[in-house]
Amino acid sequence: MPRRSLAVLAALTAGLLLPVPPAQAASGQAAASGRTAAAPSQAATPGRTAAVTSQAASCAEPRVETFGPASMTGAIVGAAVHEGKAYVVTRGQKPPVLAEIDLSTRKVLRSVRLPDGPATGEPEGGWATAVSGGKIYVGTYPVPDLYRFDPATGEVAHLASFGRNGGYIWALAAAPDGTIYAGTYPDGRVKEYVPATGAVRDFGVLAAGERYVRALAADAGHVYAGLLDKGKLVAIDRATGAVTELAQGTTGIGVVAEHGDRVYATSGPTLIDVRKDGTDLRRVPLGGSSFDALTVAADGTLYATSRPDGTVYRYRTGDSAPVKAAEPPSRDDETRRIALTGDGTLVGFSGSGGMWSLDLGTGQSQFTDLIEAGLPAGAERPQSMLLVPGRAVYVGGHFFMDVRDLRTGEQRRFRVPGEPKDLVRRGNKIYAAIYPSGNIVSIDLRTDEVRSLGYLGQGQQRPWDIEYDPVRDKLLVASAPLGAELEGALSIVDPDTGLIEVYKGVIPGQSLMSLSLDARRGVVYLGGDVLGGGGTPPVHASASIAAFDLRTRTVLWQVDPVAGHRTFQDVKVHGGLLYGVYKRNSGAWIALDLATRTVKHQGTLSGYGELTVHRGRVFVSTFFGGGNAYELSDHATQLATGLGDDWYTNPQLHFEPGSWKAWALSGRHLARIDLDPGCPPLTVTPPQS
Repeated sequence: MPRRSLAVLAALTAGLLLPVPPAQAASGQAAASGRTAAAPSQAATPGRTAAVTSQAASCAEPRVETFGPASMTGAIVGAAVHEGKAYVVTRGQKPPVLAEIDLSTRKVLRSVRLPDGPATGEPEGGWATAVSGGKIYVGTYPVPDLYRFDPATGEVAHLASFGRNGGYIWALAAAPDGTIYAGTYPDGRVKEYVPATGAVRDFGVLAAGERYVRALAADAGHVYAGLLDKGKLVAIDRATGAVTELAQGTTGIGVVAEHGDRVYATSGPTLIDVRKDGTDLRRVPLGGSSFDALTVAADGTLYATSRPDGTVYRYRTGDSAPVKAAEPPSRDDETRRIALTGDGTLVGFSGSGGMWSLDLGTGQSQFTDLIEAGLPAGAERPQSMLLVPGRAVYVGGHFFMDVRDLRTGEQRRFRVPGEPKDLVRRGNKIYAAIYPSGNIVSIDLRTDEVRSLGYLGQGQQRPWDIEYDPVRDKLLVASAPLGAELEGALSIVDPDTGLIEVYKGVIPGQSLMSLSLDARRGVVYLGGDVLGGGGTPPVHASASIAAFDLRTRTVLWQVDPVAGHRTFQDVKVHGGLLYGVYKRNSGAWIALDLATRTVKHQGTLSGYGELTVHRGRVFVSTFFGGGNAYELSDHATQLATGLGDDWYTNPQLHFEPGSWKAWALSGRHLARIDLDPGCPPLTVTPPQS
């Protein structure tokens, strides 16, 4: 992305990310945040009075400092083109923004917010968009609601709810008669909405166990649906509701297009090209890439963008392989939609928050940052965080990294190629595990230069955890597959050469959510998940812990600590115990004795999150119940509540060395919170985003 764009973004966020002045923090937050605390409940004895007084004073000091939104975003999900205008919907902001962009001037003409509907929960984005009758339709998440924007009046209307909080409308398609079709999660349905009457119709179960209808296209007679879990491309008769399978993919179907008598779909590294009656099925290999957006020209030429690099390709039925049409207009980006204009220009919309146009005749492209074009920026749910003591706090967002300089208080941000699910430091570099590509990148602390070490491969596109092994000078990555597979992998990455050794199925039949290193012994402990990438029935009922020897590269042992608990969210080794937090079992936690491989302590938290060891103690921050922090020993002691539930991945705590102050979130704001175990529990009131 051009440096000018980054400078504009930095300027936009600088005013929002200044520290709260001490006087303001003391007067405006003390009572609300619970910082005015009583002295510790212990008897005063000779020789201890001064210490008790000092402790009481410390506990009464302002214990929460906030520094503005932790991660700012202009990321988008849904996009549509209509009569010389583009319409994009933001991702992560509450409420979402729908912006109208003039394709000729490349400027945002106006923007509106999608109002909160009647269902429980709040929309945070809209993956699905369609145009019908001159109006723009948007399907939202995590409440699966349908909205309509009228460009003529500027009005937004909530039309229907297609499920409960936690659901998605992944795809929308408009038939030639204007009828709207929606693909939903987690029920895996296609639903019909008739604009003239508001009537809703449900086509029922398309495949047993399917959760995601990820892509849709429609013509006069049929709706064509791509199923993510089961990897099926199906046709639904609009009149009768009859479902016909057109093709079975090798993995999930993520994008669908139709033209003339043919349907096109992408299943992992394969392009499916089939007649609408299911005959003449062609499977075209895409090499090591996949396609994330398709559109078809009037002459039947299919245009596509590849993931992970963003290259533009063209294809005609009968070609043995797609042909490269142009270099990536936005490299290493996700393309949300592409569309052809009447003058031979291909317009694309990038998930990071960009719009590009490509002259198909010359191959020349132009990229526009949407915030620079006038799209309102907003606070998003952060993906990850890392403290470089005395220097900076790094916050990973969607395709961007926000950095707060602890020496100057200044804020800057720069682009990264995806979502940094976890961060680790080695010397003067930070290493990030990137979704959805499985890319491992380095970030230079001195220059912000981002370089790729390489991709995990073998279907491992969900890297959840990364640690640094200082003894062997290697990076360790725990990952899960993307799509209907079960087995994850432990990857060992050489940060100097980029050599990646992938140990897939190290816990057979499970993916990996977390790892914890005992560097001295050369053993890494792995936390499993029986559900894998989702969509495939599990073959185990309980999540495992495995010990992997980094010297022999073999599994030493494997155990299922608690029967029926299916997913470890995080694990951390300390003092001969392995602490673990389960994800799907009401906040269950354990401490496993590594010598006997039996559970020594266990209990229940408000939810799940990430563990950390600091000053010889074990801490965890969790979702739900308002957002909480605990210390774990033989029991859980609550240290704080009210942190909010605004992490995108794991809630995290990053303690300053020699201090009980931890960098975390308060709502969506970056915060430094005093979690002194000797102080009374803290109640935090998150600022308004």
